[in-house]
Amino acid sequence: MELRQLQYFREICHAGSFTKAAANLFVAQPVITNAIHKLEDELEVRLLNRTNKTVTLTAEGRRMLEKTERLLGFADEIYREMTDFSHLSRGSVRLGIPVQIGNYLFPRIFGEFGTRYPQLNLIASEVVTGQIITLLEKDELDIGIIVLPDSLPNMGTQLLFKQNVLLCVSLTHPLCQRKVVSFADLKNEKFIMRMPGSQQREIIVQECEKYGFTPNIIFSSSQVQTIKTLVARNIGISFLMEMTLLDDTTVYAIPMNNPIFLNIGLVWKKDRYISRATHAFIDYMLSAFNK
Repeated sequence: MELRQLQYFREICHAGSFTKAAANLFVAQPVITNAIHKLEDELEVRLLNRTNKTVTLTAEGRRMLEKTERLLGFADEIYREMTDFSHLSRGSVRLGIPVQIGNYLFPRIFGEFGTRYPQLNLIASEVVTGQIITLLEKDELDIGIIVLPDSLPNMGTQLLFKQNVLLCVSLTHPLCQRKVVSFADLKNEKFIMRMPGSQQREIIVQECEKYGFTPNIIFSSSQVQTIKTLVARNIGISFLMEMTLLDDTTVYAIPMNNPIFLNIGLVWKKDRYISRATHAFIDYMLSAFNK
């Protein structure tokens, strides 16, 4: 059995025909046909049902495809890891970052990392923390910058910095006369919150429930500026990280009497090979925030 035969088999399954598979792989159709015949003969099973127009999988073929996907994925990982040992002359880092963090950190990260490693490609996607974890598990991201929860099974993490979460109200709200606020004071307020899946949102909801009420969430948004605008117009109150409120005069920020601090850090999948490009990004981030 050869990897090439398995690659041909997988492409036939995905394409649905020998003709399309041959075109996708830029090889002659007889080459693929002969390779699959030899594979079936060697295994002594029929993997594919052939008709004039389409190809379907037998029961044995479905099981073979499942194993083939895993084996070829492992082979690709071996290739990436071995070629990566040569030198850090090229590569990419697929980064997931929540909007609230991305708006205030990513311009600096992108510029400085690009200057230090011009040969590396930093590809960023703005998504909520829950989606970042899912994409890491599916190997669709290499690393994420998130609000770190208390526990993340199967994930490696590295703390970068802490952020205080402040209550935000309009400049005409009665609470803007206060120096500190308790969650008990917010029972009858209307809340403007981050989107579901946000770690910050979950923490705020849990804090409210500790004081015996469920927050009245009238609007959810992933955009910090949208939240600020609604708060400024006294439509509701909200909570934002301190770094998003620097030099902002449109809303009034108040500390909580029991401060809420969020741990911002890096996260990656534990059992996945971490490329040298991703290691370079981790080292850059640790160096940047240690300063």
